[in-house]
Amino acid sequence: MTTDGRTTRAIRIERLGPPEVLVQRDIPLGVPGPGEVHLRVEASGVNFADLMMRVGLYGTVPPRPFSPGFEVAGTVVEVGPDVTGWAPGDPAVALLEIGGYARDVIVPTPQLFRRPPSLSPAEAAAVPVAFLTAWVCLFEAARAREGERTLVLGAAGGVGTAAIQLAVGAGLRVVGTAGTPAKRTFVTDELGAEACFDSRGDWEPEVRRHFGPRGLDVALDPVGGSATVACRRLLAPLGRLVFYGMSQALPGRRRNWLRAALAWFRTPRFHPAQLTEPNQGIFGVHLLHLGDKAHPVLAPGLERIYERVVNGELRPVLDRTFPLDRDGAVAAHVRLHARDNLGKIVLVAGGSDG
Repeated sequence: MTTDGRTTRAIRIERLGPPEVLVQRDIPLGVPGPGEVHLRVEASGVNFADLMMRVGLYGTVPPRPFSPGFEVAGTVVEVGPDVTGWAPGDPAVALLEIGGYARDVIVPTPQLFRRPPSLSPAEAAAVPVAFLTAWVCLFEAARAREGERTLVLGAAGGVGTAAIQLAVGAGLRVVGTAGTPAKRTFVTDELGAEACFDSRGDWEPEVRRHFGPRGLDVALDPVGGSATVACRRLLAPLGRLVFYGMSQALPGRRRNWLRAALAWFRTPRFHPAQLTEPNQGIFGVHLLHLGDKAHPVLAPGLERIYERVVNGELRPVLDRTFPLDRDGAVAAHVRLHARDNLGKIVLVAGGSDG
């Protein structure tokens, strides 16, 4: 791919460490090839996986240096040869394998989606990873059905707030966990969960009292460690545990190998025979590894999600925006490390909400 001497500004990971290791660089920008478009980025979603990449605890990363960022919203600048259905000026959203912390990206058209004009770039960028992860966990992996009793760990985060809304909308009985009284009140009063328990305390007995012993049909677990053990104890016969992260491995701003190892070893390993007597299912979800299933699963899912956002059935819960520059990315990572966010954090070109 040629660059024509063009560059773009990107926030990159050049070495591992705390948020302050992020740097800003001018890097070469490719020319869109066949089936690709050049997208000018106006907003970029921040995910916990970005933090795991920065400290070296994420499994699938390119060689450094690289820019994190899985989702962006922006405007098409240029289309490559053989591209149909897209033109300069079109508002769009893109799902990326990497590189979203940048002012420009080159995107293959299968990873490009229509951005509803009624949504701001920040609102649009807050949707794809959070809602698609929740969608796949609930309805593709767990095959959740109306009336089933569901637990969402981390219910006040980006994926958690999406999962609560999707579960309530599907007629599930849903409870969550969150770390502060204000977050727990938001999850119940604003998002419609039946209850929300203290994620920093012993929430397992609370879930058991609410749904009964082994009363859980579906558990969504981005935490790992002892939380996974608790979820499994709570599962009903034919219950499903969906695992999609291990935030317990990263409790602070820096990598701590001892804490990471403890989280890893406290997360149970399963032999298939151990699942037969309790009649339980365990599923893992990683959007970037759906392979040939990605587009047929994610494209209609995201289209339907945006339709429901536009008509008011769903809403992206936007915690804060920070500038799409190095200082903004550092501040965003600091806030996410501290678990201060309620909903999604987004980097925006040209400013923030303070």
